[in-house]
Amino acid sequence: MELNFYATLVCMVAVLLIGRFIIKRIAFFHKYNIPESVVGGIIAAIILFILNIKFNVQIKFDESIKEPLMLAFFASIGLSADFASLKKQGKIIVIFLFCVTILLFAQNAIGVLLSQIMGVNPLLGLLGGSITMSGGHGTGAAWADVFIKEPYLFAPAKEVALASATFGLIMGGIIGGPVARYLINKNNLKPDIAENKDYEIKDDDYKDESLFETPKKQKLITSDTFIESLALIAIPLLIGTQIAGTLKDTAFSLPTFVWCLFIGVLVRNTLQGLKVHKVFDREVSVIGNVSLSLFLALALMTINLSQLVALAVPILVILIAQVGLMILFAMFITFKIMGKNYDAAVLSAGHCGFGLGAMPTAMVNIQTITNHYGPSHLAFIVVPLVGAFFIDLINALTIQGFLYFIKFFY
Repeated sequence: MELNFYATLVCMVAVLLIGRFIIKRIAFFHKYNIPESVVGGIIAAIILFILNIKFNVQIKFDESIKEPLMLAFFASIGLSADFASLKKQGKIIVIFLFCVTILLFAQNAIGVLLSQIMGVNPLLGLLGGSITMSGGHGTGAAWADVFIKEPYLFAPAKEVALASATFGLIMGGIIGGPVARYLINKNNLKPDIAENKDYEIKDDDYKDESLFETPKKQKLITSDTFIESLALIAIPLLIGTQIAGTLKDTAFSLPTFVWCLFIGVLVRNTLQGLKVHKVFDREVSVIGNVSLSLFLALALMTINLSQLVALAVPILVILIAQVGLMILFAMFITFKIMGKNYDAAVLSAGHCGFGLGAMPTAMVNIQTITNHYGPSHLAFIVVPLVGAFFIDLINALTIQGFLYFIKFFY
């Protein structure tokens, strides 16, 4: 059975609605911030798998919208990367970004090394490394599409990527709180009252992780502003796809979504530097989040679960090792480099959140710790800046570097 574009679109939206319905009724999914696209998509994939195995029914979807949605998401990430904010917040963000970069290399090194020891494709190690651990579902699905095609031809890439990202998302929420509590209790840490005395954390301050600091009055999303933001996203898509096509099979070849992300960064900071146009961050984030949700819904409901079963043991070994790495890294590197104080402990909890999962998990980790032990104004500024935007830029370069390494040795 082949479904056309319109039927596929209906299925994608249905997957999201089903996921939302289930999340509202099962506390586990809500507690660990499992996206509705993941819950609904996995359920759809299981149903399609059963239909295929038991009744020999195969359903093919029109996936023509898949790539534009993915590229729109990464363009929105690029458009949100404000280098002026990095400069404004100063030295502490650069130091935290340095910690994050070290972890990216460590995650990939462990993944590739364990793949070599177990005698499996090293791409499995990359997919169980920073691609999904620090990159999440969006980055995982994007790189999976690259690995499925030539010259890699790694057929189970999508299944491995999405399973790894889901595992990481759950574990990031589980370990963040205990790690911070251990650091706080062991070192008898308390919040800096002088720094945080005028700062009161409210639900609205972190309810929307797309914002660094919620303004007193929110700008309304209208048809005029929406068209402007849509135009800003369309520009990186156009230029990024052209550059990717031109540089294909050259030394500067990068996946198309990476170029779209970079062009988005250039567009945002050029417009801002010339004071031509101020990007409407919240609106761009809405467009990006919608694109990601629809993209993941389609990606998840079309995964081949039978291919994932064959790699269950190797990928599980890699993922367990990644969890151990994150715990040790947060306790002995992030915490120490960031100053071994209360803010450093809260930053460590946030790092566990987006180092294994995603920004919502990181923000929930921070919220849990600060609600119990006291405020950390620094963490609520630094973690979103680094974990939501700048990490994607560095991760793309890190992954590409490891791919060159794998090509050379394998």
